[in-house]
Amino acid sequence: MATEVIFPKLGETMREGTIAEWLVQEGQQVKKGDALFQMESDKAVLDVPSPASGIVRKILAPKGKTVPILSVVAVIAGPDEDISRYEAGGPSAPAPAGATAPGAPTGVTEVSAPQAEPAPAPEASERVFASPRARRLARLEGVDIEGLTGSGPGGRIVERDVEQYLEQRPRASTAAVELARRSGVDLGSISLAPGVSRLTSAEVAAVAGAPVGPEAPAPAPTAGEEAVLERVPLSGIRGRIAAKMAESSATTAAFTLTSEVDASALVHWRERLKAAAKPGERVPTYNDLLIRLLVVALREYPRMNARLEGGELVAYGSINIGVAVDAERGLLVPVLRDAGHKSLSEIAATTADLVQRARSGDVTPDDFVGGTFTITNLGMFEIDAFTAIINIPEVAILGVGRIKERPVVRDGQVAVRPTVVLSLTVDHRLVDGAPAARFLQRLCQLIEEPLLAL
Repeated sequence: MATEVIFPKLGETMREGTIAEWLVQEGQQVKKGDALFQMESDKAVLDVPSPASGIVRKILAPKGKTVPILSVVAVIAGPDEDISRYEAGGPSAPAPAGATAPGAPTGVTEVSAPQAEPAPAPEASERVFASPRARRLARLEGVDIEGLTGSGPGGRIVERDVEQYLEQRPRASTAAVELARRSGVDLGSISLAPGVSRLTSAEVAAVAGAPVGPEAPAPAPTAGEEAVLERVPLSGIRGRIAAKMAESSATTAAFTLTSEVDASALVHWRERLKAAAKPGERVPTYNDLLIRLLVVALREYPRMNARLEGGELVAYGSINIGVAVDAERGLLVPVLRDAGHKSLSEIAATTADLVQRARSGDVTPDDFVGGTFTITNLGMFEIDAFTAIINIPEVAILGVGRIKERPVVRDGQVAVRPTVVLSLTVDHRLVDGAPAARFLQRLCQLIEEPLLAL
């Protein structure tokens, strides 16, 4: 039985996706459930498991190829099975007629073949699963990625695993790192001699068995190349982020309003929630509290809870808050749906789940659509204020800085209070300055007096 590997559909809005990386090669033996390739949709990268055991006889869609959903991207079969029908085919070719086997995963078609069942092939060596960013950093720093222990989902090696290894690795000169990278030497395997503070190219050469110095001068870099640390192609998710940011900047008439607000009541509110929380219970973050207050303000100013659709400003009754997440693959904005009908605890739980799944890659394209307003918080990086880029086609985005004790004037007296700077970026084509200012003013009032919202 030959099995077609189908590019899956992850959500109702998904129409196509990209082969981010093949994790197997043609001729490799795989077991059912083994990761075959990484698929990249609009903002998610997920491992796709093998639908059957056998040999990967044919890969029909190369790495980087964008294919329609439900396309055939590979064929798993026995060593003697005839797969000639796929030799000239590809992911755009229609799937051969066949019935879906009972209990088989969606999109997997079993094709009957007259040949006998294939004999078991030798087991392939275990493959190391690592994210593209982890592999790139390891390659640049001369790290043998097979020697690392992954902390990502399913033991996958992620960028922070490589960074932690680099922190423990002996210091090395630039020339030593470059020679290790070219020679395939892991710097972590070289011990420093007594009294030596860092590795040089001589120590690396001794391990690699390669001459250094005048005997083997390093290749002369091209003009400007000596200053290049990394090249990141604007493709895949990074390319989509770049394109959307450029589109937002080019098509919106954006302006930004900022306001510093006394956050004493907000801090007190969260401290009371922490004190009342049961052991193991999740305490809402400041972002969760701000989303709860945003719901009230957006209900009062519905044109801020809107999108540009077909040349019209469309205000929505349902409040769907996009939450900006700093993930390994780049900036992701999953959507907290129907926030207006969720309690604070529900907002906290749902947001935590969205953030966790966005960072682990366990998200679907539908998690990113339908937003009506976006919040982005850089306070954890000690940023006071910033201008956010509007998440088109939405009308506005709220930037949140850090909560910091600052001198403020109250009743003619200088006092030290925790304050936060809010930055509201708005599309002037759709909302004028005064209505946007009134919305931000109302939000500031709610932050200073949260009981007004509750």
